[in-house]
Amino acid sequence: MKEIYYLCGVFIKLVYRMDAKKILFIAQEITPYLPESEIATICRNLPQGIQEHGREIRTFMPKFGNINERRNQLHEVIRLSGMNLIIDDTDHPLIIKVASIQSARMQVYFIDNEDFFQRKATIADENGNEFEDNDDRSIFYIRGVLETVKKLRWIPDIIHCHGWMSALTGLYIRRMYADDPCLRNAKIVYSIYNDDFKNPFRKEFANKLKMDGAKDGDVKALKTDTSFTALTKLAIDFSDGVIQGSETINQDVLDYISTKKNTPFLPYQSPETYIDKFNEFYDMVLNSNKK
Repeated sequence: MKEIYYLCGVFIKLVYRMDAKKILFIAQEITPYLPESEIATICRNLPQGIQEHGREIRTFMPKFGNINERRNQLHEVIRLSGMNLIIDDTDHPLIIKVASIQSARMQVYFIDNEDFFQRKATIADENGNEFEDNDDRSIFYIRGVLETVKKLRWIPDIIHCHGWMSALTGLYIRRMYADDPCLRNAKIVYSIYNDDFKNPFRKEFANKLKMDGAKDGDVKALKTDTSFTALTKLAIDFSDGVIQGSETINQDVLDYISTKKNTPFLPYQSPETYIDKFNEFYDMVLNSNKK
């Protein structure tokens, strides 16, 4: 009888795993690889919590140059590296690295490139001056993540994006990867934080996105406004669900969310409740009919 109960338990677990939804986290920062911040802390704890809820997860972040590779035991994944991504008519090699957070039984994949991510800072230099090529870095990061997911042959049900560097994900999924069987059916959830950048992207930003496959109507607003607000509005337009990640966020963005009546919206959640609430929100988005 014990053997029967055991086999039944194994069968139930296998069925449960087969039905487990897959959540891809695209993060701008994760601690302990970068210092603690609101985004970095959430992107460290959320994937672990969602995994403990029975979901399958994959987690990505940029391999900024101030991440200590030896201390954090990063190593290159040769089978995933080696592709070149063309941005603004220039080839940029894509390097994939990986590390493990042992206590969470969680791997983190890193998108690396000498041109974009070897400087010893994240989005600004030591004097606080934001890097002029942050637009290209964002494009490279998102394309690098999506190409790597394709190589992994891992099909996400939800893609949860954190931080403005991930804002282009929805646009790329719906336009540039619209026919890709690994990505085309994924639901996009975008978390908005109080992480506004000060300097608008370069005026050529919209044309770079059009060269990658964006439609003229998609980037119409970006032709005259490449600010944090305009970029975040674009992310909202291409999202299936929006989360207020910080207690206080850009008011123009918050007002814009209220005009998107058909897009599920989750207001700010406390550190004590957000993992459970996000998990419930994923189910709401998955069950919504919005394409």
